[in-house]
Amino acid sequence: MKTVLEAALEVQRKLTEGKERFCFIGAIALQRWGEPRATRDVDVTVLCPFGDEPRAIDRMLVFFAGRIPDAREFALRNRVLLLKSEAGIPIDVALGSLPYEQRCVGRASDWEITPGGALRTCSAEDLVVLKAFASRTRDWADIEALLARRGASLDWNLVLEELAPLAAARDMPEILDRLRAMKSAL
Repeated sequence: MKTVLEAALEVQRKLTEGKERFCFIGAIALQRWGEPRATRDVDVTVLCPFGDEPRAIDRMLVFFAGRIPDAREFALRNRVLLLKSEAGIPIDVALGSLPYEQRCVGRASDWEITPGGALRTCSAEDLVVLKAFASRTRDWADIEALLARRGASLDWNLVLEELAPLAAARDMPEILDRLRAMKSAL
């Protein structure tokens, strides 16, 4: 995990230098809010308004190499830029622009991982929202670990308020039902 955290610090330095608005999500945020689990990559959301993708992508490609030959074109099509750190650690950059993503980045806070080294991660509530929205088996296991550690202190109104429109957009109301059941079991 140390190399992944070092890669995340490298990403943070470059994004901060570029005055980008961002936050770490995924397993990096889970290190902070839930139970640590092995990960081989860095997941980060960088705010990028629709239409500004070429500028944001080109700027990040100055700092990091693409992980695939057509990384720029892939990112323009999918709003996900696949990069790698100097040490070869995979970096997945989601280009966020939706109102929820803007609020998520706005709620992010710094997590000191070493003296003088902090990572800007999404809030615990936003990590629950993102994991529930992804709704993979490992995401639900991550949510369980997070709830075991922080469940009572979560702002459940915020979680459900942010997740409801996302679940509706995917036509998956069962996501909310499952999360409410997990909350009731606390």
